[in-house]
Amino acid sequence: MKTSIHEYIVYSTDINRINSPAFYDCVVHLICIEGNASFTYNKQVFHISQGQIAVLSQPRLIQSIEATEDFRCEFITAPGKFLQNLLPANNYSIQGGISLFSNPIINVDKGNAERFRTDLHNIRRRINDTEHRFYVEMIGSLLQTMVYDLFDFHTRVNDNVLTTDRVGYITSQFFSMIEAGTPKTEREVTFYANKLNVTSKYLSDTIRRVTGHSISYHINHATSLIIIAYLEDSRLSITQIADEMHFTSVSYFSRYCRKHIGMSPAQFRLAGAKV
Repeated sequence: MKTSIHEYIVYSTDINRINSPAFYDCVVHLICIEGNASFTYNKQVFHISQGQIAVLSQPRLIQSIEATEDFRCEFITAPGKFLQNLLPANNYSIQGGISLFSNPIINVDKGNAERFRTDLHNIRRRINDTEHRFYVEMIGSLLQTMVYDLFDFHTRVNDNVLTTDRVGYITSQFFSMIEAGTPKTEREVTFYANKLNVTSKYLSDTIRRVTGHSISYHINHATSLIIIAYLEDSRLSITQIADEMHFTSVSYFSRYCRKHIGMSPAQFRLAGAKV
């Protein structure tokens, strides 16, 4: 990520680019400055007008973009995984993300619209500052500010971001277990399904439909954050961490790390020691 994050942080004013394949692993954060536009997202039609913001976590699901001749917008893209790693696992980001996947439009007043544009411009000014020795951390802090501002806007108009029906209840309970750190020792879908008294297929289908990601994606993401926290604590050996997290062997733990955090536990600690 440290060597490639720059190419994925993009500023643009062309709405027709928001579903570009180059952004499929990114989140698009867009504000309408003038005019009106519409698009289909996750098989639903949405309209955006002056002062409204759209947060689009799955650009590949965007279709049928149409805009009036006077339409003007600004947007920033950033990798979804990078953004998730900026925020704590027990954050509003989980439930807010679910809500925004269902309805990506946020209504804001003039003052907050200007605040969001300031966030965008701050990021735009530093995108190409790649000689900065802490570029990833610096650009991450600017993106983090933008995301927290978006959370602030969203909570002002969405006191309860999950519905009270069965789907909302199941989704909320699943993420409550994720936030509580359950993936530390439980990483099988069947465990969560049994706890919620539903079938694994129902739970998997529900989480994918509501969030746009598989249930394994969420479990593995939370597990990865727990692993990273453990590896950053030099008091525990790799064997102790594997035992603590109930991996069946150190070799399996190492394979899991290589797959989900991009390097073995030993490599992660070596990289940390060199920083």
